[in-house]
Order: sequence, then C-alpha cells, then structure tokens
Amino acid sequence: MADKRMYNPNFIPLLVNARANAALGAAGAWDAAPTEFPAAGMAEMTAHVTYDEAPAGPGGSVDFQIQVSPYAVVAQVPVGGTEWEPMSLYQTGAVVGGADSASLLQHEIITFDPTVATAQTIAFGPLALNGAERVRIRARESGAVANPGNCQIEVTLR
Repeated sequence: MADKRMYNPNFIPLLVNARANAALGAAGAWDAAPTEFPAAGMAEMTAHVTYDEAPAGPGGSVDFQIQVSPYAVVAQVPVGGTEWEPMSLYQTGAVVGGADSASLLQHEIITFDPTVATAQTIAFGPLALNGAERVRIRARESGAVANPGNCQIEVTLR
C-alpha cells in the first residue's frame, strides 16, 4: 500500500535527548529512571545511540530497550494495567499450503557492539510508533559490566 501522508515542506522533525551522555549503571543494571518523552501524534521515531567503551576498555557493548505507553499520563493507567510495554520483534512463520502458520513475537532488546574503542553512533529506525502516547529508552552495559562505558541516546520524532 502506498504511503498516503501529505508532504509538508515546513514540517521539522523533533529531536529529543532521551538519555544524557553519562556512564551506564554498574554491574549491568538497567537505567533506574529512563527519561520519558511525549510522542502523541508522531508516526515514527529513529534512535541515535552513541556508545563509548573507552572508559570501560575493550569488550564493552550496550543493550537498549525501547518502551512505549498507550497512556498520556500515569493517572490513565487502569488498576492492574501496564504503563510501559517493550517494543516487540516479529518473525513470520513459513507459509505452507493447507496448514496454519506459526509466527514468533518477542520483547526486543537491542545490543550495540561497536567496532572501534572510541565513541561510535548508530541510527536505529525508523520505527512505527503505532499510537504511542509516550516513549522511553532504557540502557545497560552488556559487555564490560564491571567497568561500564558511556551512552547517549537522541531520538528523532516524525
């Protein structure tokens, strides 16, 4: 199906600092309080992840997980509801005539293992936001967990 969005030459994508450039948590711990930002009305996002293993020495890598919320504010979360949902990875099953297909759906954690020992940036996306009201991205050291590297994450919203 063709993309039917109207082109707007005056539209400027929004750049959000989702994680300030700082050391990752000790012992491979996830960020305790990831920065959340509004995404209502945005169709997609691209995460720009910068990781520097230099403080950690060789062997460092970073895991990050994009989480979305269908709720604009915490007060909207129903009793027993889940405020944050990890984005998922979907793999279609093989299609065979006369049989149902079994597809896989998993929570997704992305590992960035840089090819150099100095700061390196990757762009991950664009990712469809599918009506998310808020987004946050948590990160952890997954390589040299005894001596974590630095990570910064910026996000472009469109």
